[in-house]
Amino acid sequence: MKKLGQIELKQTDKNLCVDQSYRRIVFPFAIAETLVWATYFYSFPAFLPTWEQDLGFSKASLTGAFTLSLFVSALLSPAIGRLIDQGYGRIVFASSAALASLMLFLLSGVTQIWQFYFIWFVIGIAMSGSLYDACFAIVTYSLGGNARRAITLITLAAGFAGTVSFPSAHLLSELFGWRTAILLFALTVAFVCVPLILYGSSYADKQSKLNAPKPSKNIKDALAIVKAPSFWFIGITFFLISINHGIIISHMLPIFYERGLSAGAAVLMAALIGPMQVAGRLVMITIENRVTIFAICIASLTAIFVAGWAIYYGSTAISLIFLFVVAQGSGYGVVMIIRPTVIAELLGRRDFGIVAGLLAMGFVIGTAVAPTLGSLLWLNGGYDLVIFVAICIPVLAALSLIGAWRHQS
Repeated sequence: MKKLGQIELKQTDKNLCVDQSYRRIVFPFAIAETLVWATYFYSFPAFLPTWEQDLGFSKASLTGAFTLSLFVSALLSPAIGRLIDQGYGRIVFASSAALASLMLFLLSGVTQIWQFYFIWFVIGIAMSGSLYDACFAIVTYSLGGNARRAITLITLAAGFAGTVSFPSAHLLSELFGWRTAILLFALTVAFVCVPLILYGSSYADKQSKLNAPKPSKNIKDALAIVKAPSFWFIGITFFLISINHGIIISHMLPIFYERGLSAGAAVLMAALIGPMQVAGRLVMITIENRVTIFAICIASLTAIFVAGWAIYYGSTAISLIFLFVVAQGSGYGVVMIIRPTVIAELLGRRDFGIVAGLLAMGFVIGTAVAPTLGSLLWLNGGYDLVIFVAICIPVLAALSLIGAWRHQS
C-alpha cells in the first residue's frame, strides 16, 4: 500500500508539473506567437495593397523585400538553433521580438524603397528568432515528451493570426491611416509579446536545465547529424510540402476564378483555409495517443494529395472546391506542426535547435520560391500544370518520408 501511495504521489506531482508548464509556458507562448505572426508576418500581405497605392512602389518591388526577409530568416535558422541549444533561448526569443517591434516602428515612417528593403531585411533576422521554429525548439527542450501537444495548442491559437491581422490592418488603416496602424502593431509586440515571451521562456529555461540533453561542445560534432540519411529525407519531405502549399496558396484566387467561382465565393473559400488548419490540428489532438507519428504524417500527405485532385476537377462541382479547402488546409495544418516531433523522434533531441534550424532552411526557402515557381509553371502550361505538379509532390514527399523512417538514427 505504501509503495502504491508513492506511485500515486509521483503521478500527481508529474501531472502538477505538466499543468504548471502549460500555464507558464504554453499559454504565454500561444498568445505571443499569435501576435508576432499577425503583426510582422501576415502584416505584409495585409498592408501590401495600401503600400502599393500610397508609396507608389510596384507590387514586384514590394514583394521582393518580403522574399528577402524569408531568405534571411532561413539562412540564420541554424545559428539561432545553435544559440537555443546552448541555453540562450530566452534572450534570442525576446530580443528578436523586440527587434521586430523597433523595425515596425521605423516602417511606420518609411518613404524610400531602400528603407523598405532594409527594414524587411532586419525583420527577417527577427523572424528567425521568434517564429515557430525558434519557439518549437524552446518548447521541445523544456517539455520533452509533452512537447507535441504543447506545440499543437500553441498553433491552435496562432492559426488565427491571419484572421487577426487582416481585419485589424484594414480597420486601423481606415480609422487612423496605415502608418498609425503599423505603429500600433509595433506597440503590441513591445508591450504584449515581449513580456509574455520573457515570462514563458524564464520558466522554460528552468525546465530545460532539468530535462534537456547537453548540446555538443563544438559545432563540428553538432553538424555530424548531416551524415545521417534520415536527416536528408526529412529535409526533402518538408521542402516538397512547402513547395506544394506555396504554389497552390499563392495562386489560389486565380485558380478559383478559373474554376468558375465569383470573386465573393473565391474569397470566402480562401478565408476557410486557416480555420481548416486549426480543424486538422484539433483532429490530431483527439487521435495522437492512438496512432503513430508516421501514420499522422501519411494521413496528412494523403489529404494534400486528395486536395490536388479535388481542385483539378473543381470546375465540375463547387463541392470539390470545398473538399480542396478542407483537405489542403487540414493536411498542411498538421504537417506544419508535426515537423519538430518528426525531428525529435528520428534524430533525437540533442542539438535539436541547430538540427531543426538546418531543416527549416529548406522549408522556408521552399516557401519563398514557390510563388515564382508557380508563375513559371502557369506560363508554360496554365493552372492545370500548376495543379498537376502540386498533385505529384505529396507522393514524392511520402516516399521521402518512408526513407526517413527506414534510415532513422
